[in-house]
Amino acid sequence: MVPCSSCPGRAAGDIFQENSILSNPLAGLVIGVLVTLLVQSSSTSSSIVVSMVSSGILTVQVAVPIIMGTNIGTSVTNTLVAMTQAGDRSTFRRAFAGATVHDFFNWLSVLVLLPLEVASGYLYRVTKLIIESFQIESGEAPDLLNVITDVLTEAIIQLDESVIGGIASGDSDARNKSMIKIWCQTANETILQNVTVPGVENCTFPTLCWVEGNYTVIVKNMSVMSNIKKCNHLFVNTNLPDLAVGLILLALSLLVLCSCLVCIVKLLNSMLKGQVASVIKKILNTDFPFPFGWVTGYIAIVVGAGMTFIVQSSSVFTSAITPLVGIGVISIERAYPLSLGSNIGTTTTAILAAMASPGDRLGNALQIALVHFLFNISGIILWYPIPFTRFPIRMAKSLGNITASYRWFAAVYIILCFFVLPLLVFSLSLAGWQVLVGVGVPLVVMLIVVVVINVLQKRKPGFLPAGLRSWDFLPLWAHSLDPWDKVVVAFTAKCCCCCKCCQGSNDDQGHEDQESVEQSTEMRKAAYDNPAMAVEKEVEDETKIELDIIKVAKL
Repeated sequence: MVPCSSCPGRAAGDIFQENSILSNPLAGLVIGVLVTLLVQSSSTSSSIVVSMVSSGILTVQVAVPIIMGTNIGTSVTNTLVAMTQAGDRSTFRRAFAGATVHDFFNWLSVLVLLPLEVASGYLYRVTKLIIESFQIESGEAPDLLNVITDVLTEAIIQLDESVIGGIASGDSDARNKSMIKIWCQTANETILQNVTVPGVENCTFPTLCWVEGNYTVIVKNMSVMSNIKKCNHLFVNTNLPDLAVGLILLALSLLVLCSCLVCIVKLLNSMLKGQVASVIKKILNTDFPFPFGWVTGYIAIVVGAGMTFIVQSSSVFTSAITPLVGIGVISIERAYPLSLGSNIGTTTTAILAAMASPGDRLGNALQIALVHFLFNISGIILWYPIPFTRFPIRMAKSLGNITASYRWFAAVYIILCFFVLPLLVFSLSLAGWQVLVGVGVPLVVMLIVVVVINVLQKRKPGFLPAGLRSWDFLPLWAHSLDPWDKVVVAFTAKCCCCCKCCQGSNDDQGHEDQESVEQSTEMRKAAYDNPAMAVEKEVEDETKIELDIIKVAKL
């Protein structure tokens, strides 16, 4: 196996060792978002962060923004699932609103809790008090679904954990080794070996020590590792570098993920129709009788947490309920508490991973796992108990109405919120606090002013000057999506037209080729049946070709 010094794992190790980058909370937040986008599971990414805290690579304070970022990154999966229902406008409106309600909850929670954490250390201090109040002992986390999945993953690829740990801890020798495990069974053998020492005074046993010229040699027991049995995964005998293997596995995993999500949507759409959908809709969306109607939402939170704990992935659970929202089986008001519960359920994986940490580092690992739990609980307290504060529902419905009218805007939303914005913030944070504040603060202030004016235009227009009661003083493209929609429609129509023209020309060419083949076959048959007629036909064809050449020459 050829080692690769620029593979993603080694680059990630360099980033996590660079404290100047991770000491910036916004950079840590963006790293959490991007890592979760890659693995498509906040359970997995948060467990990785817990393991890094447990191994001493990250401190708890540095890991707090990364944990917040994992919550944002995990919500992109169900948003992509909603895109598969773009065929029908009403279904797409409900599905996209049901998916993005999770997005808005996570974004709003980060906007409030990240500045609070930077200013006061709220999450760090509270979880530290909780850890110090308990007598914690190390344990072993149960495998749960790993018992099933490890059989498949180990048949595809196995990684050398010692190399990964060495890279993360800064071992220079580990950087030149391959992370792909080749030998699954090894043994340490003790052999006698001649070793040169500085002088006779280093001889422990005179009978096993002698002098050869200017060198003193002793016989010493040496431990040598011997390889016994190779692993049985797919890449054990390949000569591909680690980077190539990683790209192959990434493409394969994305293909499997998208295929499974499409199958989930198709299966749920086919099963939950007609009378079955009516019964399920009535059960799920019915509240308890007065005065216990408020309890229903909290029971939905518990159900969401329990289901996510079972499947060990909030992405899977929220992606499963998104099609149900689209076809009208679950209302967005009921999907909201279910999504909140999935945020709580996904924290259990990190807590279980922390419980398997060594005793001397168990406190830090469990603390960062509790930070994830407390972050989601704090978000629920902010945006759920009081109906007025359930802004994510109203924001998701507004976005659903927009994307139903302009379906291309859904792709713009995903690209901007999950790729462009995180990368822009990360780039500005790397440039330093001065650049970040100089660019970010004016943009944030401008955004707040626009939101306030929009709210006042709809509810209290009399509070605004006459010129600000509408955005008509701006160019149409600056306050309406209609001009952009025309551009997108014209562009897609042109692309479709080009595709159809190419397809049509290919079809015509194919038809002409088929006709020429048929004519050639008929000529061969005629030549076989009547040679004189075949010669006459060839003369006519040659005369026609000469006439065509003369016409072209005149033109």
